[in-house]
Amino acid sequence: MQRHDDFEGVINATYRDSKAWWPEPTSSPDGAPDVVCIVLDDVGFSDLGCYGSEIATPRIDRLAAGGLRYSNFHVTAMCSPTRACLLTGRNAHAVGVGIIAEWSSGFPGYQGNITHKAATIPEVLRDHGYGTYAVGKWHLTSIGDYGAAGSHKDWPLGRGFNRWYGFHGALADQWNPELCQDNRPIHLAKRDGYHLSEDLVDHAIGDVRDHIGAAPDRPFFTYLAFGACHWPHHVPREYIERYRGRYDIGWDEIRNARLQKQLRLGIVPTGTRLSDRNPGVDAWKDLPRETQRLCARLQETYAAFLEHTDEQIGRLIDYLESAGRLDNTVILLLSDNGASAEGGPTGAINLRKHMVYEAEPPEVGLAHLDDIGSEFAFNHYPTGWAQVSNTPLKWYKKDTHGGGIRAPLIVHWPRKIAAAGAIRSQYHHVIDLAPTLYDLLGISVPTQYQGLPQLPIHGVGMSYTFDQANVPTRRQTQYFEILGDRAVWHQGWKAVARHPKGSDFDSDRWELYHLDEDFAELRDLALGHPEKLRALVELWWSQACEYGVLPLDDRDWERAAIRLAMNPRTRYEFYSGMARADRLSAPDITDRGYRIVARFDAPLGKTEGVILAWGSRFGGIGLYVKEGRVHYRYVYSQDLTHSIDGEMPNGHGRHEIRVDFQRIGDHSGRAVLVIDGVEAGGVDIPKTWPTHGVTAGLNCGQDAGAPVCDDYEAPFAFNGADLDVVLELAADGERDPKGRYQAALKEQ
Repeated sequence: MQRHDDFEGVINATYRDSKAWWPEPTSSPDGAPDVVCIVLDDVGFSDLGCYGSEIATPRIDRLAAGGLRYSNFHVTAMCSPTRACLLTGRNAHAVGVGIIAEWSSGFPGYQGNITHKAATIPEVLRDHGYGTYAVGKWHLTSIGDYGAAGSHKDWPLGRGFNRWYGFHGALADQWNPELCQDNRPIHLAKRDGYHLSEDLVDHAIGDVRDHIGAAPDRPFFTYLAFGACHWPHHVPREYIERYRGRYDIGWDEIRNARLQKQLRLGIVPTGTRLSDRNPGVDAWKDLPRETQRLCARLQETYAAFLEHTDEQIGRLIDYLESAGRLDNTVILLLSDNGASAEGGPTGAINLRKHMVYEAEPPEVGLAHLDDIGSEFAFNHYPTGWAQVSNTPLKWYKKDTHGGGIRAPLIVHWPRKIAAAGAIRSQYHHVIDLAPTLYDLLGISVPTQYQGLPQLPIHGVGMSYTFDQANVPTRRQTQYFEILGDRAVWHQGWKAVARHPKGSDFDSDRWELYHLDEDFAELRDLALGHPEKLRALVELWWSQACEYGVLPLDDRDWERAAIRLAMNPRTRYEFYSGMARADRLSAPDITDRGYRIVARFDAPLGKTEGVILAWGSRFGGIGLYVKEGRVHYRYVYSQDLTHSIDGEMPNGHGRHEIRVDFQRIGDHSGRAVLVIDGVEAGGVDIPKTWPTHGVTAGLNCGQDAGAPVCDDYEAPFAFNGADLDVVLELAADGERDPKGRYQAALKEQ
């Protein structure tokens, strides 16, 4: 009377004549270490103290002093692809994440999530007895699946983690983050003095504590991915004060000082020189004094942000030590790409607006100088400081020159690494970390996983370098591509082409460097070695075909706009207390008309609270009732808000508040507020933002994220009953989503 194919006992009429059977519990290899992987965001090659910086990172430096530093370690030039490589051991395009999730394009190499034909580290380790815990940034889910309804198959719990506490995407507001726990968005109840980095480490410690309490004999894998130090650079003011005046000497002096320290440390080879200032970076001495003041403050804040992050990492290390787990814990610490040039020549206070729909002059930053680092700024430093972060290299994040793809890597494992404090110079790539862990654990990578054939591992294990300082690298070739920038490294030589957006790919000029002798890519040998260059370019095309890089695509924000326009919905209905709608899951009101209709039962007393809060004080829409009046706010930026106010009728019963927004020109419109059928007023809005320009999601019945305005104290929950808000999109402007999508496809 057998009933289960995998049951190996015997089932008869009663237990007396049946035979019980229990499956063998999953077990980990004998002596298997715990694993902690710490991923920093947008931290440049030279930013850590142990890699040449003046920034105080004593806890990270201590890890380096007790482990190994890699000076020839490479990543992709953006965050999602690096994370896909890290977690799978395969090349980013091959697993479908050739670009960040928001910019997926519908081609195999650009799906925005990891193919299930590439099992992740937590999936593999969980099947070998590990507890698996993710904390922080994910950025590996297609934006179509960001919503509360899922699908959740590509959220962390769907890719091998037992728990997750963190956020999708990038741009995490450290003061007012929009978080998820496991498979659901949550409304954060903030404590006084809250900061996201501290919260993430609290949860990482909690996960380890719970694991040890429940299964002390089993190992764990903790993936801690900070929002730091991606912009906005948010940090408590006392940390900024520690750096006051430190950067008044400017980026040219600091960059030179970092190189000298790198030479003393042995992080760069003897004789290494600085690359020239990147185009667009002025000499510090040529900047106006007030602009210098702004630029220095922005860098003070970045340095403070990194020091604060270092302290949080120290708290986790201290806990591991107090729990007796540190000695047999493999700690990997790396950054996901080079430093970001997205701040432009003089940085910005509201970088989302600055990048997406209106450049910010330095006068704006100077007017908000004391807000930098606080919740009243969404700040990022200038390109000059980004090049400092990447010392001694050229270019930045999103580039395949050294400044975009060379990153710090620290490996710390007291039980097994004897060469404490040593530097390793073998060429390696982030795809090499997964096979390194599998080699250390003696785990065979599955060729089939959950019924699917698996892609081969593309990485090369690095453990051979742990006790051999001068052994040649086992890696032979590695390609790179991001937004049309291309590069390939092969046996010490590198060919690289920097692609200007919108230009003909065939017109890109390939450069050639012998990296074994030219760490900073200063001597272009293309003219002297044409055959070598030709062979490497051919190798790049071969790698591109093999790993799914094609078609080349240099669009960035346009891809997100196309994804938003693909949504055929024109009617949305929201309810009080619902889960937050991510900003990329919210209605696409880009340059179009819309109507918001809110209906509710007023309480016996006065009506008040937030009806709809979309975005933040840096760009958003607010509809709320306070002190007997209905308020509509269209926040164009932190300095410009368009308002309509009207009297809220007294009396218990059903009420209706409506906002009609009519598009009256390109990126301009007029909003009208209607209360119980009576027009309360209107306002012209000469400049509107695109939907993907806002910095936060949409909440109904409360303002649960970064506040849209400062007229109330968030969350300012709405006290009316049965609140129902309908948002309907008009058909004006470019209002044929499918047609626009098809037109965009024809341009590819």
